[in-house]
Amino acid sequence: MGVKIVDTALRDGHQSLVATRMTTEEILSCIDELDNVGYHALEVWGGATFDACIRFLNEDPWDRLRLIRSHCKKTKLQMLFRGQNILGYKHYADDVVEKFVEKSLENGIDIIRVFDALNDIRNLACAVTSTKKYGGHCQIALSYTTSPVHTVDYYVALAKEVEAMGADSLCIKDMAGVLLPEDAYELVSRLKAATSLPIELHGHCTGGICEMTYRRAIEAGVDIIDTALSPLSGGTSQPSTEAFQYALEGTAYDPKLNVAALERATAIMTKVKDRYLQSGLLNPKALTSNPSILKYQVPGGMLSNLMSQLKEQGAMDRYEEVLREIPRVRKDLGYPPLVTPLSQMVGTQAVLNVMTQERYKMVPKEITEYLHGYYGKSPAEVDPVIRHQIIGDDSVITHRPADDIPPQFEALKEKYKDLIQSDEDVLTCALFEQVAVKFLQNKYKKEPVEVININLWVGEAHV
Repeated sequence: MGVKIVDTALRDGHQSLVATRMTTEEILSCIDELDNVGYHALEVWGGATFDACIRFLNEDPWDRLRLIRSHCKKTKLQMLFRGQNILGYKHYADDVVEKFVEKSLENGIDIIRVFDALNDIRNLACAVTSTKKYGGHCQIALSYTTSPVHTVDYYVALAKEVEAMGADSLCIKDMAGVLLPEDAYELVSRLKAATSLPIELHGHCTGGICEMTYRRAIEAGVDIIDTALSPLSGGTSQPSTEAFQYALEGTAYDPKLNVAALERATAIMTKVKDRYLQSGLLNPKALTSNPSILKYQVPGGMLSNLMSQLKEQGAMDRYEEVLREIPRVRKDLGYPPLVTPLSQMVGTQAVLNVMTQERYKMVPKEITEYLHGYYGKSPAEVDPVIRHQIIGDDSVITHRPADDIPPQFEALKEKYKDLIQSDEDVLTCALFEQVAVKFLQNKYKKEPVEVININLWVGEAHV
């Protein structure tokens, strides 16, 4: 049995390289070819695609999903789902999580990859239960990172817990591309021995070692790997799909992909990529490997976001300084894995620490919420001095954060009854209320309605 391939070009590929700006038209231009490749699945939705559609592209993400589904007759569709955060940057009520899962599956998703930025499995429970309830394949992803607490034993214990939760498969989600080849061999071997779940490996080429890591993981028995069609591969994205097909062809691991279909899709996507290079949206820096990432542990999407933040402030000369500050902030905060939304929070805090030249002089609201326990349990203890400096003697919750959130769906449905035309519209409003209302007013040509001002986390490239 060969290694199975999930192609990420239509989600994480363009999310990592071009801040998720690929349009539905561009996706549909190659979807028929991709459907004939013979993939295990195509990752096409979730992550930052939803936000980018309504915020920057003036597209309805639900329409995108339905259109992709109408073209994909042979291939399963996969999405990335941030547990209790869904596709946003804060925790939502259980009824919203359940309804979002139901509608995602109804509109064409087959496999939902669920993860929590802190690996706090309490934040996965509702999404996992809902995926199973509505007949989807539930893949639970372990956010991979290294720290004094993130050992192989830690991940093996976590894998056993998620298997008991009802996961159908397991993903090692190496969002920063820091998993070393021999560590991958040990981790996959141990996970295969400890659980009966199929194991998928998701990495990034940022550190320059991902292909070596994948190869060792394959030798250890990994079942599925995430790769990207070559025009949207490499750099801060995933390794090339075609390269792995050629490398493994004729071996016991042969994915047996349709090379002719791959070549046709590549020709189409190369033209799309060339346009992004020409426009400047694809920064050549994002295509370069940076082994120092193995030290700083910064994911690809976070890296491109940091670059744009510093560029806007005319402070690109502080780039290395910010990179050095990130591990310090991460240690202070109890070693959270750098994945959305924690990656943006840690990155923004590092930028503020460097730009103000005084650590924690300015602190985003999200960091104070994290320190109050509103995102879940930190992997290690937060530095008590830093916590006190930021939130004083405030109490910290120890229960599941969503337990404090009352049902939201019906209230939003009532609030926007004159604007929305479907449950999907309600969900769009639930996730990104202010942006969604403007988007839907424009879509349905409605008069402006009053929007309650809420805090939004408005990053661009998210992993």
